[in-house]
Amino acid sequence: MAYEVKHRINLKEINCEKELTLAVIGGKWKLIILWHLGLEGTKRFSELKKLIPHITQKMLTNQLRELEEDKLIHRKVYPEVPPRVEYSLTEHGESLMPVLKMMYNWGKNYGEQVVWKDEAHEFMCDEVTV
Repeated sequence: MAYEVKHRINLKEINCEKELTLAVIGGKWKLIILWHLGLEGTKRFSELKKLIPHITQKMLTNQLRELEEDKLIHRKVYPEVPPRVEYSLTEHGESLMPVLKMMYNWGKNYGEQVVWKDEAHEFMCDEVTV
């Protein structure tokens, strides 16, 4: 389970800022979660689950907790019955969007020019204007 960045990430193994960045946003799901929150705005847990169908409920819960502890997303609980919880990007999370958009464009170009160069292939991600 994640604690704080300093406790969750072994800082003795971090040699530079690039490694710290990868330690905070690395993994299969965090970038996808951040991408959806950044492009589409505030989402509830069930909305994120629908947007990321291959993630398990447990993994989504864990990734959201880590992103919250790392101050990249904000979790707002409404005092209702049943409780309503919404997730949105913090200022630090918003600051990642230009990087994520550049990564999206790089992946799109790489896919077209290298991976699927000689194939008619439709990629699974939605087309995004960035």
